[in-house]
Amino acid sequence: MDSRARALWLRTEPLHAVTYFDEHCRGLGRALGLRGFWMGYFAARTAPLGPVPAPVAGAALAVFAPDMVARALPAAWSVPGVTPERVVDERAVRAAAALRAVVPGIAATAPQLLGPLADMVADAPTIARPLFAANQALPERADPVEQLWQLTTSLREFRGDAHAAALADHDLDGCAALVLAAATDRVPKDGIRLDRGWSEEEWAVAVDALRSRRLLDTDGHVTDLGRTERAHVEDTTDRLAGRLLRPLTDRAADQLLTALKEPAGRVTEANVLPFPNPIGLPRPRAVEAAR
Repeated sequence: MDSRARALWLRTEPLHAVTYFDEHCRGLGRALGLRGFWMGYFAARTAPLGPVPAPVAGAALAVFAPDMVARALPAAWSVPGVTPERVVDERAVRAAAALRAVVPGIAATAPQLLGPLADMVADAPTIARPLFAANQALPERADPVEQLWQLTTSLREFRGDAHAAALADHDLDGCAALVLAAATDRVPKDGIRLDRGWSEEEWAVAVDALRSRRLLDTDGHVTDLGRTERAHVEDTTDRLAGRLLRPLTDRAADQLLTALKEPAGRVTEANVLPFPNPIGLPRPRAVEAAR
């Protein structure tokens, strides 16, 4: 496992993730006239890509059922006044407000973080990384906290693209990946199927496929082979995401991780993010222990 890559995720993901769990952020879609949370989610997450069709969005997002994505896109872009540019802007404004609310002094802290984060985003390759490429191409935001959130979002999507590649390399489609993640307690078993839009029948097919590979036993519990396979997926993700750190010296990387510790801890301690959660972020003690 690449420990710095893992620590970078643990200390930037909480800053990014306010967009999914803070109530003001969650209200973005409805405020713009979109139908429910999930239409807002898919519009916000894919807005940097532009108004792409559902199959393209679904392929990039990797673990959502195609029908779930198709119920939101491209319909979101037909709502009057809703454009990718407006959604990108509103998402950043709301996320920055959430960070200001739970991290005292974040506006003063942000400038020391922006340089190394921006260096990583600018240096990282975009090939085979569609969500990262779209976020990397967004213009710099004038507000330092909005820019901090946007940079952590770019890093997050780089890792997400890497994770999708790792899943594909291990022959796990979106539904099977969630079944295995739930079986290894990386995401909550209760609700993850519905949260990602898979039917009971699709879930059962994925369970059977994992049984045939001996990753699950006859009762649907994870086997030692299944745990090893899931660990390999995470190690592959860390290895690929470790590319982000290349423009930083080890000392600079460690200084950045140290500087990120307090704001990330503030978010995880503020009860904004639930534990367990569908994004697989571990409990605060993992953030505290990283590096």
